[in-house]
Amino acid sequence: MCSSMMEVCRTARSPPRIVSWSRRSTRCPPPPSPPPPTTTCCPCSPCAKARSRGLDRLVVATVSALERRGTFAERGYKSTPAALGDLLGWERFEARQRVVAAEQVCPRVGLDGSALPARLAAAAEVFAAGQTGLRHVAVIARVLASPAAERLAPEVWAGAEAQLAEKAAVYTPSELQAWGIALVEALDEDGPEPDDRPPAPVNELHLLRHRGKAGGTVKGRFDDAAMFDAIATVIDAHARPVTGDEHRSTAQRQADALADVCGYVLDHGDVPACGGRRPHLSVLVRLEDLENRARAACLDFGGTLSPESLRMLACDAAVVPVVLNGKGQPLDVGRVTRTIPDGLRRAIAARDRGAPGAVGRRRGARSTTSPPGRTAATPPCTTA
Repeated sequence: MCSSMMEVCRTARSPPRIVSWSRRSTRCPPPPSPPPPTTTCCPCSPCAKARSRGLDRLVVATVSALERRGTFAERGYKSTPAALGDLLGWERFEARQRVVAAEQVCPRVGLDGSALPARLAAAAEVFAAGQTGLRHVAVIARVLASPAAERLAPEVWAGAEAQLAEKAAVYTPSELQAWGIALVEALDEDGPEPDDRPPAPVNELHLLRHRGKAGGTVKGRFDDAAMFDAIATVIDAHARPVTGDEHRSTAQRQADALADVCGYVLDHGDVPACGGRRPHLSVLVRLEDLENRARAACLDFGGTLSPESLRMLACDAAVVPVVLNGKGQPLDVGRVTRTIPDGLRRAIAARDRGAPGAVGRRRGARSTTSPPGRTAATPPCTTA
């Protein structure tokens, strides 16, 4: 231990070693050069807005060309917005904006193949120059399609469209719409023609199915007092509380009453035939669901059924087997009952000289058999 301490002291007293380093070894590496400035534009900058509007012009021109060729209809789409939403994943309003622009600011083709100018000629010029966007075009088209604008003379209407197109480069879409409505109202000095007739009564009923879930919504309006009174009387009679401790609300009792009345009419009323038979509720149940005690089913209009509602409908139901292939195409459709139709029953009775399925046999009648490939002769019919 002492020798170790002496060695430490000797090392501490020795002169320090001088180590020479080259200048190259002590120099630090140069810092990395900064990256070159990017040319990405801010989304709010004028260049980004110009690029976005240029892309919109390209899309609108393409949509207009596809509409003229009938490409979307050939692929089975009912409307162009539906096609754009399905193919490009756009929302409904996004697709509708581009379709409206294609219909309003793109050149058209007449029935004889001649080229026609755009409906909104002034708006088409500012849209092609990149001075306005899709929302401005939609606002101009909506303002000029109002009843007040339709009463304007053609030259006045064209002047209003030119003024709207000029203001589109300055105003926002909301400001342009407010300014355009005021302009059209000022130009329409006379306004609509006076109509002294009383307003026509409105009697309408709307049935709307829920998207993605069962059930639907019923909305109605009846200005006819007699019609409304007839409906209200029937519903009120069936919606009265059954007991004193009724837990259902008034709205729920009225909904149940309307369903009960409709079900009664389907079973007992004189309902017009639909497809050769009176309309009834059709419940679709898959075979595997039926084998597993039918935990799910689907109605024609109401959507998916709950197990409780399915069991309630199954208490008074007829079963019609339908065999479908893997693509959902029906291969075989059964019948509700196995009874013989009246026409076929009469034909069999005429052929067999008697009622089909009779227990007793007429006296003197003989049963005939024939070997395969031969036809038996008609048995004689004798009477006592």
